Amino acid sequence: MSRLSPETLKAKQTIAASLIDGRTVGTSEVYENIDPSTGRSLGDVSRAGAEQVDEAVATARTAQRSWRTTTPEHRADLLCRLADLIDAQAEELARLESEDSGKPLSQARNDAHVCARYFRFYGRAIDSYYGLSIPLRPDLHVYTRREPHGVTGHIIAWNYPLQLFARRVAPALATGNSAVVKPADETPRTALAVARLAIEAGLPPGVLNVVTGLGSEAGAALAAHPGIDHLGFVGSTRVGSLVAAAAAERVAPVTLELGGKSAHVVFADADVEKAARTAAQAILQNAGQTCSAGSRVLVHESVHAEVVERIAAHFAKVTIGPGTTDPDLGPLVSRRQQERVRGYVEGVDSGEIVFGGTVAEPAGITEGAFFTPTLIDGVDPAAPIAQEEVFGPVLTTMQFSTEEEAVALANGTAYALLGAVWTSDLSRAHRIAAEVEAGQVYVNTYGAGGGVELPFGGSRKSGYGREKGVEALDSCTATKTVVVQL
Repeated sequence: MSRLSPETLKAKQTIAASLIDGRTVGTSEVYENIDPSTGRSLGDVSRAGAEQVDEAVATARTAQRSWRTTTPEHRADLLCRLADLIDAQAEELARLESEDSGKPLSQARNDAHVCARYFRFYGRAIDSYYGLSIPLRPDLHVYTRREPHGVTGHIIAWNYPLQLFARRVAPALATGNSAVVKPADETPRTALAVARLAIEAGLPPGVLNVVTGLGSEAGAALAAHPGIDHLGFVGSTRVGSLVAAAAAERVAPVTLELGGKSAHVVFADADVEKAARTAAQAILQNAGQTCSAGSRVLVHESVHAEVVERIAAHFAKVTIGPGTTDPDLGPLVSRRQQERVRGYVEGVDSGEIVFGGTVAEPAGITEGAFFTPTLIDGVDPAAPIAQEEVFGPVLTTMQFSTEEEAVALANGTAYALLGAVWTSDLSRAHRIAAEVEAGQVYVNTYGAGGGVELPFGGSRKSGYGREKGVEALDSCTATKTVVVQL
């Protein structure tokens, strides 16, 4: 197995340019990729547009004609080989992701290994993914086939570049689709690195293409392209609605994984320390820039004060610094995101800021995008900070007295992605899990999206469709029914 040195891998990423048909395709216009830990440039990124998207889609169409006829066994072998290469270069990939996004290095390492896990999981799963035989009548042979859509487009967010790339691309490739990926403006380098490893693993050129650039240019061109047969988007609700509208113009299917305002519901009989510790850790992960972050903590009035005190104590121990130094809390992805978070916190006119609430400058870094872990107690459930996705290390707490009130608070936003129930009463746990409107509900734990095997997605402003698990294979294929008169 060949291996790129860290120096070679990084050198290849100094100018991040599109990878189309296995070739690097640059543009005359570029923009700077900014390190959110320091405010300094990591290098230039090619600003692709409609021309490069056209080229990538045409290439993917040509490659898909032969790719779809390969055996599941062959595709499985290639995806598992790619997973091995990703694991072998996890440290180099993690450093790229930590620099691009600002996340702590240990979290980026985990992302790299989960990225490999997606390709390995779908490589193994495709061998046992079949259609069905339907016993309709003795004189009819009826069966279904699961067929690839064709060319799939993937517009992914900046918060988990490696994981989101693999989460979208692995099931698409496993089922015989080709792919055109538009990575986030802020985090293009790992997508390009994995795409190069895919070629090294033996994936035919053109099956997987990456187009770099700005969302308003390359992303918009991909979303509206008539040659895209299925589109997946991970990002904000606002942009997701634009992507869905563009796809609707040509009646193309879409999977949307958008925002969240997930709640921890903590009852009086819960393990209060575990609930408080888990809620604190979940909002610190990736600086709270996680759609499934549990940003609201709803606590029974009898244990409310204790939970707030324990969360604040956990926040007080947090280390803050550049992602590559592996602190507990790295910077937000950009200064713009830092201003957005600060605006939400400074706009609070109800409740008490128990901890944090300010911009941070660890070790005198004045150009970084850091923000302190923040706990705001007694927030009005109707306030913007309790209703809208902040996407930062900010927790709000509210009290309830009855189960009915707890469920109403949990369901009282426009989002429906995740939830958690903390109680020692098994009957209550199942009862509340059924009533909380979310795509995933955890009981006495919290996974912020969970493992590769768990179907993931939401409803309302959290989007629609499901990713991850075997269900992702369904979203990457269409069912054809064949009826044969015997």
